[in-house]
Amino acid sequence: MNKERKSVWGWAMYDWANSAFATTVMAGFFPIFFKQYWTIGTDVNQSTAMLGFGNSIASLLVALMAPVLGAIADRGSLKKKFLIFFAYLGVLMTAGLYMVEKGDWMMAVFVYVMGVIGFSGANIFYDSLLPSVADESKIDSVSSLGFAMGYLGGGLLFLVNVVMTLQPAIFGLTDAGEAVRWSFVSVALWWGVFTLITIFWVPEPEMLGEKDQGNPVLGGFQQLFGTFQEIRHLKTVMLFLLAYWFYIDGVDTIIKMAVDYGMSIGFESNDLIIALLIVQFVGFPAALIFGSLGERWGVRSSIFLAIGVYIVVTIWATMMREKYEFYVLAVAIGLVQGGIQALSRSYYSRLIPKNQAAEYYGFFNMLGKFAAIIGPALMGVVGLTMRNMLMPDSPSAEQIKAVGQEASRWSIASIVILFVIGAVLLFYVDDEKGRAEAEYLFKN
Repeated sequence: MNKERKSVWGWAMYDWANSAFATTVMAGFFPIFFKQYWTIGTDVNQSTAMLGFGNSIASLLVALMAPVLGAIADRGSLKKKFLIFFAYLGVLMTAGLYMVEKGDWMMAVFVYVMGVIGFSGANIFYDSLLPSVADESKIDSVSSLGFAMGYLGGGLLFLVNVVMTLQPAIFGLTDAGEAVRWSFVSVALWWGVFTLITIFWVPEPEMLGEKDQGNPVLGGFQQLFGTFQEIRHLKTVMLFLLAYWFYIDGVDTIIKMAVDYGMSIGFESNDLIIALLIVQFVGFPAALIFGSLGERWGVRSSIFLAIGVYIVVTIWATMMREKYEFYVLAVAIGLVQGGIQALSRSYYSRLIPKNQAAEYYGFFNMLGKFAAIIGPALMGVVGLTMRNMLMPDSPSAEQIKAVGQEASRWSIASIVILFVIGAVLLFYVDDEKGRAEAEYLFKN
């Protein structure tokens, strides 16, 4: 394997490594365990709000740190070092979920939030390494390869974890609850071990331009201040980031809250786990296909297609009653989820100055995380508000259940507006103008 291919595969393998956290923990077992173990006996809308606010807190902290950390990493050629630090913070916190006791939802949220900070913080620097491992002609396909490897790796471990919960005796475990706790440990091991491939195979990119010999932290803050001043020349970047802010909010919210929503409207946890597996294994080839589609049909047009699918899926989700519908929606999401993420990442790389990739990907992740603050919190607020409005005086147990499900349907419906706003803003993004603005800054 030549050096270039080795660095590409080393980069893509980090998605293979960390997607176990996104799949088994964030999308899969944590929401279920949170409802059935850490918040046992709590109203479904209240537990949804707790989980939504926990996701929002994690996103807020990452959003505030992202651009500063990116600027520091650019200034001192520290992208890999920051990736390693945040990745292993996430690994440690994921393993720590095993220790959280039943009913201790506050500790569960704290450890989970710290794990999400590790996961999201490392992704800032993982994304910023993309322009150094692929030139512009291959960047869409390489970005899609990363997401495809993530779907495959995360899906394979998730499959093992599901078998662990369904047949715990095979693994020497007493019950499904113990299997879930050991699944968190398996994610930590998977993430930590496979990250070593990225560490050994992907070189730290050399700085473009004059090398700074000063303090990278002080220089990073100075560079960040300079970027705020120069951003007026990058109107296309700002418009794209605003569009991305809205539509990726919907994507991230569905990823984090879909299982919780399904449980809230009465589906069984096993049905939801099967749907997640469908997303993973459909997502693997679909992400690769979307990479080719972006190169042939146009990246922006492909993103519009994905947004349209998400709008249809979200509207359908508000009305679904049968579990087969959840499976159909899982297939639809699997077809576009990796594509919209991969093509957004590679499209953005065309609009930014190459010598400040980590800093600009810090802004990219910052807005993504600020958006992810709005989505889960919006679901929580809408769900609780509608529950209070619809709940009759002295309700029966059946009425409480019915009102909770109806309020949950309203909560997921609120996400549609985010996709619509994102699509409208993306319509006005001109990537040719964006390239010219980035070139101007790079040369001046």
